[in-house]
Amino acid sequence: MASLPSSEPITTVPLFRVFLPPASELMPALEDVLYSGQISIGPPVAEFEESFAARFGLDQVVAVSSGTAGLHLALLLAGVERGDEVISTAMTAEPSNLAILHAGGRIVWADVDPRNGNISPASVREQLTPRTKAIVAVDYGGVPVDLAELGAIAREHGIPLIEDAAHALGARYDGLPVGAHADFTVFSLQAIKHMTTVDGGVLVCRERADFERAKLLRWFGIERDRSRTEVDVVEVGFKYNMNNVTATIGLVSLQHIAGAIARHVDNGRFFDVALQGIGGLETCTWDARAEPSYWFYTLLADRRDDLISHLEANGVAAALVHPRNDSHTVFAASARPLRELDSFSQRYLHIPCGWWVRDDDRERIVELIREGW
Repeated sequence: MASLPSSEPITTVPLFRVFLPPASELMPALEDVLYSGQISIGPPVAEFEESFAARFGLDQVVAVSSGTAGLHLALLLAGVERGDEVISTAMTAEPSNLAILHAGGRIVWADVDPRNGNISPASVREQLTPRTKAIVAVDYGGVPVDLAELGAIAREHGIPLIEDAAHALGARYDGLPVGAHADFTVFSLQAIKHMTTVDGGVLVCRERADFERAKLLRWFGIERDRSRTEVDVVEVGFKYNMNNVTATIGLVSLQHIAGAIARHVDNGRFFDVALQGIGGLETCTWDARAEPSYWFYTLLADRRDDLISHLEANGVAAALVHPRNDSHTVFAASARPLRELDSFSQRYLHIPCGWWVRDDDRERIVELIREGW
């Protein structure tokens, strides 16, 4: 398939697209809550938490204002205090690591698995010190990290494992849903994630005591279920709550999200097979126990920038999306050699595989890649 002439209009297959439920269902629900007289945190938030837990097979779910807020709370619940070391990955969106700075922690970079960009358990082991207070592991692109090995490391050293599953809603590992393995798991419901509440997030806590404390910390340290004149605030909390309006969007979206995630997965698995055997190109591989939810599809390519240009010239969005975090001045104090990340960073790119990618779109993407760049 030849490149389209520049004078012809190009229909772009976007890398991201906002998923929302049908207006016929969403708008009446929003009208009801907007004029209900209660639009802050109330029954719809609790209902969303219950429905989210049921939909994804999880327990002890706390709805918050953003994934970043959820990460900050998880770090505080893990006991991270000023100066404590937190092992993390530089291959992620910046908020994963800014939350560590919010908590006062000191970031220690672990290297990545060059097959997929996820944090390397072997590198995590190498970076452990008596000052390590937590491990943050990101399911990059929707591919679950090696939760078996990371969990073993965490248990062996008595260190909480925090899973940043912002990209991995609906993914599974070893037969269980992501969110059922780590001490804390955080999902993002930001605009372009698998599911959105416009902005929002979910924190899943393994321990009941952390779950109860998280509900206090998300709203100033105040117990919502008691009279304001009877409570005693014993700890500084935050304005991290989800509100009834965004929860309502989430409640309606939960009725449709299974089909959207299934399409991400179907497209991702199609690419897993169809993009084999192409010179200068590799698809990512991962732990056999991982079942990704493919937020985007990651490729490793020689002359990566030429492939991006080729795809974009033919109406398919392609990009790097996330710069390695150790390139930012704000993280300069944590700088150290990361050989595998250096290698990964030179070759990775992302192509669309979401619910909006039709059969003919994905076939055209494969054809464009196979014709060379």
